Order: sequence, then C-alpha cells, then structure tokens
Amino acid sequence: MMNRRHLLMGAAGAGLLAGCGTLPGAPATGGGARDQARALYDAIFAQVLEASPMGATSLGLDSGEHAALKARLDSRTYADRLNVLKPLAAARDGLAGIDAGSLSGRDRSDHDTVTWMAGMAGEIAAFPFGGVDSYMYPCPYVISQLTGLYQAVPDFLDSQHSVESNADAEAYLGRLESFAEGMTHEAERARMDASDHRILPPDFIMDKALAQLRSLRGNLDAMLVQPLVRKTNEAGVAGVWDARAAQIVNGPVARAVDAQIDFLTRHRPQAVHDAGIGARRDGERYYDMCLRFQTSTGLSPTEAHQIGLDQVAQIQALADPLLRARGYTDGSVGVRLTAMGRDPAWLYPNTDEGRAELLADLNRQVAAVTARMPEVFARMPRAQVEVRRVPPAIELGAPRGYAQSGSLDGSRPGAYYINLHDTTIWPKWALPTLTYHESLPGHHLQGSLALEATDTPMLLKVLGFNAYGEGWGLYAEQLAGELGMYDDFPEGMLGFHQSFLYRAARIVIDTGLHHQGWSREQAIAYMIDTVGLAPGAAESECERYCVWPGQACGYKIGHTEIDRLRTSARDRLGDRFDIKGFHSAVLDGGAMPLDVLGRVVDQWVAGVR
Repeated sequence: MMNRRHLLMGAAGAGLLAGCGTLPGAPATGGGARDQARALYDAIFAQVLEASPMGATSLGLDSGEHAALKARLDSRTYADRLNVLKPLAAARDGLAGIDAGSLSGRDRSDHDTVTWMAGMAGEIAAFPFGGVDSYMYPCPYVISQLTGLYQAVPDFLDSQHSVESNADAEAYLGRLESFAEGMTHEAERARMDASDHRILPPDFIMDKALAQLRSLRGNLDAMLVQPLVRKTNEAGVAGVWDARAAQIVNGPVARAVDAQIDFLTRHRPQAVHDAGIGARRDGERYYDMCLRFQTSTGLSPTEAHQIGLDQVAQIQALADPLLRARGYTDGSVGVRLTAMGRDPAWLYPNTDEGRAELLADLNRQVAAVTARMPEVFARMPRAQVEVRRVPPAIELGAPRGYAQSGSLDGSRPGAYYINLHDTTIWPKWALPTLTYHESLPGHHLQGSLALEATDTPMLLKVLGFNAYGEGWGLYAEQLAGELGMYDDFPEGMLGFHQSFLYRAARIVIDTGLHHQGWSREQAIAYMIDTVGLAPGAAESECERYCVWPGQACGYKIGHTEIDRLRTSARDRLGDRFDIKGFHSAVLDGGAMPLDVLGRVVDQWVAGVR
C-alpha cells in the first residue's frame, strides 16, 4: 500500500509519487498555452504547499521561505475538509481556460491529469460530510481506526520532523499545539456530521478507534514528548524541552484526545452495524464517486464486482496445482492457503526475536531485487529504502504494509513499513511479494523517480492516483517473478498468487460492502475462504474497506490495465518492443488516471514505430 506517507497528494495513494520526465517520442509544445499551464500548476502547488505543512516536511520543503510551515500541521477545519485538493477544486475555471487542443505529448497529458483531479475535487466538495483524509482519499468519517490526526501525527513527528536547531525544536512545540487544535476541529466536524447528516462510522469501527485513542492517551509522553527529548539531545540543542513539551501534551493535547474519546463514547450507542456507506444518507451516490476516484475509470459498482469475481476464479485456477503439488488437496484454494499459512515451518515466532528475524529477511530480499533492477529500468532512484516496523501504538488499525517517500533532496531515505502486531499473519512464503510491492520495483522506485525527475512541475510530481500507484505496485510483484526472484524459493509463487487473489477479492468485497449490502462478517468470511488470510488480518482488511470506500478496487483494476497496455505495446511493436522503454513511458509520463495513461503509451508506441 502507498501511503502512511504524509505526501502532499499522497496515495494514492495514495498515491505514492510516480515518476515524471520527458515522454519518449513526444516533444513538448512551446508557446502560450504551455506557459499558461505551467504557471497555473506552480500557483496551485504553492497553495497545496501552504495547505499541507506535513507534506512540505515530507518533501524537505519546510525551510527557507517556507520555514514557518515547520511549526504547523495540516488544517482540520470544516472549511479545509478537502485538504490538499482544495486548491485544485478552486483552479477548475483556470484549467478550462487553457487551450488544451494546442498542447501535445507530455504537456497534454499533464493538463488532462490535473484537470481530472480538479474535477474530482469538485465532486468531493459537493458532499457536505466527511472530506479528504491525510492519504488524500475521500473518506466519509473524520475519525476512524485509520483516519484522523491521532493516526498520523505521532509517527510523523518522530520519523519526519527533523531537529537540528533551537528553531526546529520550537517548531516541534508549535506542531504539538497544532495537533491539539486539529484534533479539536476533527471532533467538532464529527459531531456536525453525526447531527446534521447522520454520518457515523459503524459500531465496530468506533470500537477500534476508541481502543487506539485510549492507547495514545496512555502513552502521550512516550509518543510525543520523548521523541523531542531524543532529537534535541542528539543534536545538542540546549533547553528544557521535556517540561515544555509535557506542558502542551498533558494540557491541550490530552484534552483534545479526551474530546475525541468522549465523542466516540457518547455516540457509540447510536452507531449501526451496517458496514457499507451505501446504507447511509446519499451513500450510493457517494460510493459511485469514490469508486470513480479510486479506480480513475467509469466502472459501475456492478461491473467492478463482476470483474472481481472473474479474476478470483482465474487466479484460483493458477494456485490450485501448486497447492496440490504440496499435498494440500482438500477444500477451497483459500482454505488450503490457510492450512499452509498455519504450518509452523513457515512462521516466524511472535516474539521480538522472531520480528528481528523477519525484518532481516526483508532487508535481504530488498538487496537481492535491487541488484536486478538495471536489467529492466533505464533509470534508477538515488534514494535508498529502509525496512521499518509499524509503530506498535497504531499497528492495531494500521494496514499490513505501506511505503513512505523519502525527502525531495534525498537526505531522508524512503521507508517500507510492515505491521508486526502478529507475525503469524506473515508466513515466509507470503512476504517476498510484499517486499517487491512496497520497495523495488514497486512504490519506492516509482515514488523516488518522481521526486528526482527534472523539468517536471512540482504539482505533477506530487499528484497521486490510486489505481496508477497501486496498479504499479502489483505490476512490480509480477515483474519480480519475471526476473526470477521466486526461482530459488518456489513457494514464493504461492505468495504471488495469493497476493493477486487477495487484490481481486478486494474488488468483490468492497463493492459487496458498499453496493450490495454485505455485512462485515460476510466480508471477513469471504476473505478467509477465498484468499486464506488469517482471521485477524482478514478482519483488519475488511474494516479498512469500510472506511475508504472504493480504495481497495484500485489495485487489481490498475494492474490489469498496466499489464494490458504492455501486452498491447508488445503485440504492436514486435521485435522493436523494449521493456526499459515501456517502463520509461509509464513512469516518466507521471502519475495519472488510467485513461490518460493509455494515451501516453499509445504515443510511445507511435514514436517507436
């Protein structure tokens, strides 16, 4: 998954940043329209930067003329509920005023991309509840097990807010104050959504969010004060930082956390068990919007559901003989994968020692695949990637794995986070595909190439599209297999098939929950039976889909389109097809909606011919 990243336009999203460069065979257009477009992109980006101080820090742009941003967090007021999409929504008239017909090549795809996102921002703004969370996903619930500043800020301050001077430490304190203010605004918005629009998360979502907020409340010093103490000590910045931070944390921050706990506790009796947004006021229209946003297609929920069912059947047929060859013959593919996943021979001990062994294995996998990348990519990222554990305080509700971009100047490496709350959800044969998805050739490569690109408007560097980004992540898993990364570990192919099966099942479950009225329990049972996920992992996954309508559909739909484009290009070009060239066309064209990507690949093919 792309984002616990605090990117400006994040995932997908988030998404994770995708590379931009000069499109091969399509020279840029000169003249007025191009200049007008780029001036507008720069103006939008300046507003985006102001809207996302956290994104500015992530990109290393919180210094110099933007130094004031380092003392703030992203606004969580109702007026700013669109987050970083607000400037794009405001730019729709300006984008429409540019003569797009006079643009070609990369300039035209850039304009089409920004225009698409601006249009979607306007559609999100039309709904008076919810908003856009820190992942850039439209989300109906302000506070949940995955959304809200409480989820994002402690890890952000610890891992991304640098302290090298007195001013940096003061900025940290400023962000603690901003944290309290933002959580207070979130509680106000959640109360308004409940009273004015009858929008409350499902009861089981509220329970999990309550558990995590209470965990944060009991660990405020460790999660918010001690990181500043450590950072100032390491940098030799003198001052009574622990006492000053504690005053803010035990005062305004604690009160803000208590306010969110109070809201959830007071409204918990009103919560319903209906898992999908379709059961709520204007929910069907909201889900249709989310599905279009997250897949960047015009697929209806019914069409997407059938695509998911068809792909589940296809992938099960591939996994079946591999399981039979290993003696797993009884029950569905999912039941047999579950049985193999419970075999102690494939499990890491659920101990600190077992977690350390797991992380060491992941680092070896990253090193091995990194060595093969020059064979299929013309350009490699300068930024390194580190494997890290999801912070224990948030791992209960966090995704199983996600990537975080490095800084714009390369001073902070990218990171690949893995959730180790329960190591039994990670049989050894299932881990390589996650590594390839999140690191190389997946999200880290894609995102780092974007940040390192030249002659690319900053706005185009940071725009994220779920289907593009997560589709690339799945394509990366496929590419790793084509490079022979599973050859010395054939059980890894079962992990590969399970990964694809899991993403196809997501389409079925997401549309089932939000369009067809599936219950949480029905979704979890389908995930366990179809994919073979451990019950705890299946529960976490299905609850994630409840909070981010449509997001889970982007993965396999995006991969299917990227793979189709490669097959089509190979068929058309024959011996002239070059895998490095294809990858450059896909990545250097930038993150974009899938239909725009199709036109970019067509242009590349025409240029090669």
